[in-house]
Amino acid sequence: MLPFVIRRYSRSVPAHFRPSNLFSSSYAVPPLKPFSVVEYLVDTCGLSAAEASKVSLSLSGLKSSKKPDYFLNFLKSQGFTDSHIKRIINISPKSVCIKVEPKFRSLLDAGFSQSDLVEIITSNPRILDHNMRSVVPRLEFWDGLFGSRELLVKRLKKKWFFGYSVEKRILPNLKFFMDVCGISEEKASQALKNRPEFLVQKPDSLQTLVRRADELGVPRHSPTYPFLLIVLYGNNKENFEAKHKLFASLGWSESDFFNAIWKTPTLLNISQPYLRRKIEFFIKEVGCSPSFITQHPIILLYNLDKRVIPRFQVLELLKSENLWTAKGSLLSYINPSDKKFMEKFVLPYKEKVPKLVDIYRWPSREVSV
Repeated sequence: MLPFVIRRYSRSVPAHFRPSNLFSSSYAVPPLKPFSVVEYLVDTCGLSAAEASKVSLSLSGLKSSKKPDYFLNFLKSQGFTDSHIKRIINISPKSVCIKVEPKFRSLLDAGFSQSDLVEIITSNPRILDHNMRSVVPRLEFWDGLFGSRELLVKRLKKKWFFGYSVEKRILPNLKFFMDVCGISEEKASQALKNRPEFLVQKPDSLQTLVRRADELGVPRHSPTYPFLLIVLYGNNKENFEAKHKLFASLGWSESDFFNAIWKTPTLLNISQPYLRRKIEFFIKEVGCSPSFITQHPIILLYNLDKRVIPRFQVLELLKSENLWTAKGSLLSYINPSDKKFMEKFVLPYKEKVPKLVDIYRWPSREVSV
């Protein structure tokens, strides 16, 4: 019956409207343009052609804009800007295909604010590559160790942060750091705030650091011991020996050097040219004896250009005007805060010696004149 109806209908329809003509080449429907990842990344995400071409290599399986549209719309709804999103895609291309909302919600439930997450995810987009079931316990561990949410947010920006297992690597190292080295939880937390990556090194590397610290003769019960370990972590043997030779060239004995490192381990973090310049300034300009520096190595930790030299110039100017005579040790002039130094040595004399304010005015200081 149906074929008959079709034939009858076809005879009653003008030839140019018959089915055979409706689908002829003169009325062909243009084929749909295939989805182009590169074009999408350029037109919608703001990537350059070169960036889009590179990112597209990780997105060869993407056949439509459905997933990336969802990704972009959600991030924008949470306060991410176009530049934030562009950075995230460049660093973690496959994130455009994930269901980002559940991950975001998990981090919010862990206690992070929306603004925190914008900062964290933009700084370390690879956090989105991880399963939140493993991420949240890590965050809780580090949050407890740091005791500061602000510091945790800052450290989360580091690439290494999610690359190591808490159970297999970090906790065993922390246990060794505290139990074997005799470091209290409070001291461990205090020391590790500055270099938390210390805990992700291989266990045998950590044991080597302990041996190096012991060779320096620093007792494990010394308050500076945990800080010495962390400083040695950032200074291999070659750097250490180079610093040793530098101090030896300036007349320091081996015991002088070891004692200085014991008292102020972070001396090892200062570059050799800067150390040499500091020591030469204290000896040649200030008139310190080498023995004074070895006994008080902390003076080498102060910023030379922003703290030491301006204060020295202020005191020298006051002496030249017979307004001040040197009393007390050098440390009594370097140690005080900017506010206290200003109140004692600058503000009382600013009318008689206006140049004092010019000498001690730096972008970081508020000078009331």
